[in-house]
Amino acid sequence: MLERTMRKDRTEVTFVLPADVPPGPVSVVGDFNDWQPGAHPLKPRKDGKRAVTVELPGENSYAFRYLAAGDYWFNDESAGDQDGHNSRLHT
Repeated sequence: MLERTMRKDRTEVTFVLPADVPPGPVSVVGDFNDWQPGAHPLKPRKDGKRAVTVELPGENSYAFRYLAAGDYWFNDESAGDQDGHNSRLHT
């Protein structure tokens, strides 16, 4: 699930997943972090989910995927758009 907060010159995008699906550590990787695993790990929230917030310049499009333990890559179905094997979000 994606949560967006619009700011004057940027968008704060929060990537949210359930606490245990998939199990183990998960990070969000995409063209906004040069596809670097571990650059944006999801951390537990008080509501029992895991999340990480990334600030992105507004009015742009970004490809991303999640990377879980065991080299398990997966998409975010709530992103709305797919770009080949990647999810795509628009700010």
